[in-house]
Amino acid sequence: MTAHWEHFPHEADVGVRGIGATPEQAFEQAALAMTAVIADPATITPTQAVAIEAEAPDMELLLVDWLNALVYEMATRKLLFSRFEVHIDGQVLRGRAWGEPADAAKHQPAVEVKGATYTALRVAQNPDGEWVAQCVVDV
Repeated sequence: MTAHWEHFPHEADVGVRGIGATPEQAFEQAALAMTAVIADPATITPTQAVAIEAEAPDMELLLVDWLNALVYEMATRKLLFSRFEVHIDGQVLRGRAWGEPADAAKHQPAVEVKGATYTALRVAQNPDGEWVAQCVVDV
C-alpha cells in the first residue's frame, strides 16, 4: 500500500481524503489533497519550512486543527505548501510544511480554501490496516 490522497465530491465544497499506513501519513496526505484543491502540488517547490503545532482532544479535531493551521499559514504568509511532515503524540501534533510564495502565473490557483470543516470528518483505521483522514474543506 502506498500513501496517497484523493478528492471526493461534496456539493459546492470539496472533500479531501488522505490515506496512509499511519495516522501521520494520512494527515500528510490530507494536507497534500487540500493543496491540490488550490494548485498542482508538483508546481510548488518546497523551499521554505513552517513549523505547525496543534492540540485537540481527539484525532478528528486534530485533523481539522492541522488543516486550518495550514490554511492560516497559507493566508498570512502567502505561501503554498507541497511537502508535509507530521508527528502525533497523544493529543499533540507537531508538523512542518514546506512550500514557496504563491505565484499566480506559476501555480495558477483554482480556488481559495477558506477552512476545514467538520463535515464528513473521519480519522480511522480501515479493516485492511490503512488509515484514512478526511473532511470537507470550504472553498
